[in-house]
Amino acid sequence: MSEVAIGTLCLLCSLVLIQTGMHIGVALLLLSFVGVWAIKGLAVAGKLLASSVSTSIASDAYAVIPMFILMGLFVSVTNMGRDTFDVAAMLMRRIRGALGVATVAANAVFAACTGTTIASASVFTKVAVPEMIRHGHTPHFSVGVVAGSSVLGMLIPPSILMIIFGVIANVSIGDLFTAGILPGILLATAFCVTILLLAYFLPGFVAVDPKALEGVYRGTLAGASSVEMIKKVLPIVILVGTVLGGIYGGFFTPTEAGGAGALTAFLIALLRRELTLKTFWQVALETGRVTAAICFLLMAAALYSQMLTLSGLPYAVGQWLQQSNLGFLPVLIGYLLVLVVLGCFLDSVSIMLIVLPFVIPVFDSFGVNLVWLGLISIIAIEIGLLTPPLGLAVFVVKANLEDQRITTWDIFKGTMPMTLTMVAVLALCVLFPWLSLVLVGQRWSWW
Repeated sequence: MSEVAIGTLCLLCSLVLIQTGMHIGVALLLLSFVGVWAIKGLAVAGKLLASSVSTSIASDAYAVIPMFILMGLFVSVTNMGRDTFDVAAMLMRRIRGALGVATVAANAVFAACTGTTIASASVFTKVAVPEMIRHGHTPHFSVGVVAGSSVLGMLIPPSILMIIFGVIANVSIGDLFTAGILPGILLATAFCVTILLLAYFLPGFVAVDPKALEGVYRGTLAGASSVEMIKKVLPIVILVGTVLGGIYGGFFTPTEAGGAGALTAFLIALLRRELTLKTFWQVALETGRVTAAICFLLMAAALYSQMLTLSGLPYAVGQWLQQSNLGFLPVLIGYLLVLVVLGCFLDSVSIMLIVLPFVIPVFDSFGVNLVWLGLISIIAIEIGLLTPPLGLAVFVVKANLEDQRITTWDIFKGTMPMTLTMVAVLALCVLFPWLSLVLVGQRWSWW
C-alpha cells in the first residue's frame, strides 16, 4: 500500500471511529500512530508520539485556554446572563419581536465573555425561552432564536474555536480575535433583521397571539429606573471592557487578557455574592476537565498532522488540484460544503482537528490569507451546529429545556431562518474578505 493510500485510509477511518462514538483524541492518536508505524516503522511512530505529547502544548501561549474557560464558567454560574437579557428586553420593548431581538443582543454580549456555543445555549435556554413563551411567542420560534444566536459564542471573540484554529494553522490568536469583531457584529445584526422580518411578514411563525408582538414587557425590570438597569448590566460591561479593551488597546496579550478576565469575573461573582466555596470548587474542577480535554485534542492533532505530512496526502491533493485546473473558487466552495456537511454529523472541534491539517497546505499553495480562512471556516462549521441530524446547539437546547413538550424537530424548525441567515453572512464574508481583515490592517482578496 502506498503512503498516500495509508494517509487516506487513516483519514476515512477517523471519521468512522468518531461517528461510532470513540473520543476524537483517542481516534486521532490511535490512527496517527498506526499510520506512522505503517509508513516509517514502529520506532519512528513511538518517537513522534512522545514528541507530540511533550512538545505540542509546551508554550506559554496555551495558558489562554484555561483562563478563558475559567472566565466563562464564572460568568455561567452567576446571573449575569439573566441580567443582560432582562436589560436588553426592557430597552427593546418597543420593537416588534422585541424579546427575540433582545435574546440575540444579550447572547452577543454574553458570547464576548464565554467563548463557547454550549455555554450560551445552556444559559439562554433557561433564561430566555420561558420568558418568550410566557409572552405569547411560539415554542419553536423561542427555542430557534436561542439555538441560532448561541453560535455567536464561537465567532465573537474570545472564542475557543479561534484559539484552536490559531494553534493548528500557526496564526496569531490576537489577529483572529480582532478580525472576528466585524463578522460577529454583522451576524448578530443579520439575526435581528431576520427576526424583525419574521415578525412583520410571518407573525404566525413568531407568536401564538399577534398581540405578543406589540412590545408589551412584563419581566422583572418592568418599570425599573435607569439606575437599576445600569446596575444590572454594569458587571458584564466591565468584564467585556477588561478583556476586549485590554486586547485591542494593546494593554494585554490574549493570554494576559484571559487571566485578567478570569480575575475580573471571579471578583464580580464575589461582589454579587453568587460564588460559594462549593461552586468555586465545581468551577475549578470543570476548568481542569475542559482544559485537559482540549490539550489532549491538541496533542492528538499534532501527531495527526505529522502523519499526514509523512504520507504526502496534502501534497498529492495540492498537485492534483493544480493539474486539474479547478481554480481557487471551486476548491473553496467544495471546502466550505464539506465543513457544512461534516457539521451535520460531527462537533466543531472534531471537524477542525480532522480537516485543517489536511487543507492548510492546499490553501497555502493558493496564497490564501489564513485569518480570513479561519473566520469563514468557523462560520461554515457553526452552520452545522444548527442542521440535522446532529446539530449540537440544538441538542444542548433540548437537554436544558424545562418544557419537554418541545421536540427536537420544533427546535430544528425554529432554527431554519437562522441557518439561512448564517449562509447569507458566510457568502458575504467569502465575497468581501475585507470584512474580516479591515480591523487587523491586512489587505487580501481572491478576486
